[in-house]
Amino acid sequence: MAELMAALPHVLAAPRDDTPILQLCFRPGYNQRSFPDSLTATRARGIPGERFETAPWARLPDGSGDPRIQISILPLRVMDLVWRDRAATPHPGDTIIADLNTTEENLPVGTLLQAGTALLRVSDLFNDACVKWKVRYGTEAKDWVTLPGHPELRLRGILCSVEQDGVMRVGDRLKRV
Repeated sequence: MAELMAALPHVLAAPRDDTPILQLCFRPGYNQRSFPDSLTATRARGIPGERFETAPWARLPDGSGDPRIQISILPLRVMDLVWRDRAATPHPGDTIIADLNTTEENLPVGTLLQAGTALLRVSDLFNDACVKWKVRYGTEAKDWVTLPGHPELRLRGILCSVEQDGVMRVGDRLKRV
């Protein structure tokens, strides 16, 4: 925990806007990941073919996936801090990895982000680091995300809905609209 707390100023010093998409992750099923150079994002289906379509963790009253969780963005500095054993531990699985400050102050709920030709809206759902995060990266990594005063820092990143269909590519700029 001391190391995580000491790294907080570095994490919060990430760029606030207009930063490149460094990695894209496609998740067709549990613990399945590939890292394509581009992904298509749609309002209707999120990332077509991802498990969001068949097994979303948040659902609407009709049982369909809650669009507020279609895309997840993880700050690079957090990923680098917690994901140490990259050979034996799965990638976090976030759709987009970018060196981005994801705090509420910087990206309030409703903020529109351009990602390639796709348009994303920052969700009001808090990404609290699920039990898988705790198992993979440790209890302290999970607790760090939810410590008093930390939820508004969104250390586990942000969740977004797709507002405009489009294609996102590694190297595209992620920026506020």
